[in-house]
Amino acid sequence: MLIKKPKILIYSHDSFGLGHLRRCRAIAHSLVADIGDLSALILSGSPIIGNFDFRARVDFVRIPGVIKLRNGEYTSLSLHIDTEQTLAIRASIIEHTAKVYAPDIFLVDKEPTGLRGEVLPTLETLKAAGTRLVLGLRDVMDDPETLREEWERKNVLPALEHLYDEIWIYGQSSIHDPLDGLDIPQSVLDKILYTGYLRRDLPRAQRPMEPFAFSEDPFILVTPGGGGDGEEMVDWVLRAYEARRKALLPALIVLGPFMAPEAQAQFRARAEALHDIHVMDFTPQIEPYLARAAAVVGMGGYNTFCEVLSFDKPTLLIPRIEPRREQAIRANRASENGLADVLPIDFYPDIDLMSDALARLTQAQPPSAARLDGLLGGLDVIRNRVCEILDAEGISQQALKAHG
Repeated sequence: MLIKKPKILIYSHDSFGLGHLRRCRAIAHSLVADIGDLSALILSGSPIIGNFDFRARVDFVRIPGVIKLRNGEYTSLSLHIDTEQTLAIRASIIEHTAKVYAPDIFLVDKEPTGLRGEVLPTLETLKAAGTRLVLGLRDVMDDPETLREEWERKNVLPALEHLYDEIWIYGQSSIHDPLDGLDIPQSVLDKILYTGYLRRDLPRAQRPMEPFAFSEDPFILVTPGGGGDGEEMVDWVLRAYEARRKALLPALIVLGPFMAPEAQAQFRARAEALHDIHVMDFTPQIEPYLARAAAVVGMGGYNTFCEVLSFDKPTLLIPRIEPRREQAIRANRASENGLADVLPIDFYPDIDLMSDALARLTQAQPPSAARLDGLLGGLDVIRNRVCEILDAEGISQQALKAHG
């Protein structure tokens, strides 16, 4: 008799930035490492998903990308076709993939109904087929008023009430409740599982690290994540080094793949005039650099926060406040809990403030000094919950038992 092997399908809507993709990839890699015979398939609109390495039994389907314009509208990222056509193609690929793949669990990242509702038909199809439907949310979404308006406009509540079986929040309620201030029915609140943050580790197969000028000397890692909205932060750091008002450690700046080419060129030219600044455009494996860094400067995105917690680095967060206040809320909660220092972007480009903050950073305490228990248990909680779901369905018992 054939034993049905477990499958999880993960949907990540975004085409811009690295956060959604890296979060989904981390979950998929953790699950296949811990659950024998499990396969994970990621649906993603990211144009750079092919730059990342994937474990055995993890693969992806690249759906046509879209990008959000400043006016809030979407347009096709690469195809020269109407936006509605692009969205229709995406929805068709998502639903057809789900029908053929027939997952035991469907995990939707952040957007309950998908981009412009594109995942609703798939949710309905899989619900009828008995698939376990799970919504995964960041620890911080946005301020309550903005999130309330967004979810009302997208008609999210019916999906939360009638389609989703579970809601996983990738954080700790004692630090922040992303749904606080929203009028959420108790029936929906009962579906919530706080997992804790998602630990990051050094990759098993490391790509060669790009050599840079600092040898084995300590350095500050400056990372704006995807880089599309990190130009002010990088410029501010460079101004501090150009001014030389404080003695600072050397800095490695990783610009990110979505930073405008002209901005990248300007930053590289400025860095060439400085003996203690090295610039990289992008690396899909930033973990080895995090492990070696003495401290980190970042914007406060979810992945950066998980990384500095995981590698226990003194951190300065410079969060953006547009188009969402997510990073600022997370940074403030981190500061209140002794996990990081914060320098509001409102003070840009005050060189003295940045110089002082960078000078203090290397003497700052790492996150572990806050002594908060259970922060990084997210992947373990998710694995255990997936095992419970599969066990309840009687799926691949032998494989699950092999992992205890």
